[in-house]
Amino acid sequence: MQSATSVAEARPTVADFYRVNRGGGLFSESVSQRLGAVFALVAQRLGLRPTALSIANLVLGLAASATVVALAPKVAAGDVPAWVVGLVALVGWQVAYALDCADGQLARVTGTGSAAGARVDVLCDVAAQIALVAALSATAVAQRPSMPTWLVAVFAGTWMVNLVTSVMQAGPNAASMVTSTSFPVRVVKLVRDYGAVIFVAGLVLIFAPALTFWVIVAFTIVNGGFLLASIAFSARASL
Repeated sequence: MQSATSVAEARPTVADFYRVNRGGGLFSESVSQRLGAVFALVAQRLGLRPTALSIANLVLGLAASATVVALAPKVAAGDVPAWVVGLVALVGWQVAYALDCADGQLARVTGTGSAAGARVDVLCDVAAQIALVAALSATAVAQRPSMPTWLVAVFAGTWMVNLVTSVMQAGPNAASMVTSTSFPVRVVKLVRDYGAVIFVAGLVLIFAPALTFWVIVAFTIVNGGFLLASIAFSARASL
């Protein structure tokens, strides 16, 4: 296998960037990481650093989510077509996530990664996901004003479980509760695949924004349940 340095000197291809992807789930590997490899190649040809892609992910993610938040009341009132706002969210979130995949690929292939760049990447992810949670919450509340405020709070808190566990998987103490990589297991794991989740969220905003409330309920249960299971799994291992 070629080293990162030799690949960079040999003018890397899309396949070279995709080869070093860090997964993320069935959807993310099949769609987001592949699109990220294209972005990484373009960035490499333009001489961009990985942090530039991290910032682009943040800007695009914030813009898409801010659009949803700003127009949520008008969509609920019927003054703005839901499909327009939903399409902006779907495309914006997917491209932003692909850029998030691309920054790591670019860093690994070109050897331009750094500790500071890794911190920027995580911080941009946190900011973008806070904005996404705000967008889904704003839509749900606009569609269903009686939505309990505690549910919004729990949804926001448990949403970050995926990001936290993803960061934890990067260290020497990483572990998985379900180690099988069979196709049926990977399909089940789509409920925690970030690329798949934001794809479904975008589709709901396009076709049935009134169902956003139930999307929030569903992912609160999934993420909350995974958090409890992870605590139990880790506690058992530590004992």
